[in-house]
Amino acid sequence: MSVSACLDPLPGDWRRVSPRYVWVDLVAQILSWLIVTAAVSVPFWFMREWWLLVFPVAAFVVLVLVAAFTPRRVRAIGYRLRDDDLLFRRGLMFQRFVAVPYGRMQLVDINRGPLDRVLGLAGLRLVTAAAASNVTVPGLRMADAEELRDHLVELAETRRAGL
Repeated sequence: MSVSACLDPLPGDWRRVSPRYVWVDLVAQILSWLIVTAAVSVPFWFMREWWLLVFPVAAFVVLVLVAAFTPRRVRAIGYRLRDDDLLFRRGLMFQRFVAVPYGRMQLVDINRGPLDRVLGLAGLRLVTAAAASNVTVPGLRMADAEELRDHLVELAETRRAGL
């Protein structure tokens, strides 16, 4: 058994998000961790105790580690269109696989943040009645997101499931 087969419990033709999505995710992670680093440095600024610098330094080290793993984490995001559902996966250490049946889709929505718009990307959000199966496929090229949205709406209309 190959290494890729061990790491991919559901082998097949996975569609990946755009490599440009790394920049969107990286900027979001850096901004978040800079805010955390600033927040944990507040005690040092008030008390002027050198040992309190341990907290902002630790937060900064975590920021660097998160930034280092961001490209690999983005490459792990993917989706597959199967006969009856869309299968979405993400995660490196803690992998998550979600199957969204076409007949259960209630809303297929395209979202674009400011950095997404600059890079020509979009996120496709699939909403079902079960909150646990809601999925957002980030980092799609805008044309791909629109094409996938139209295809999923068409499939959902032909496979409506009774509730």
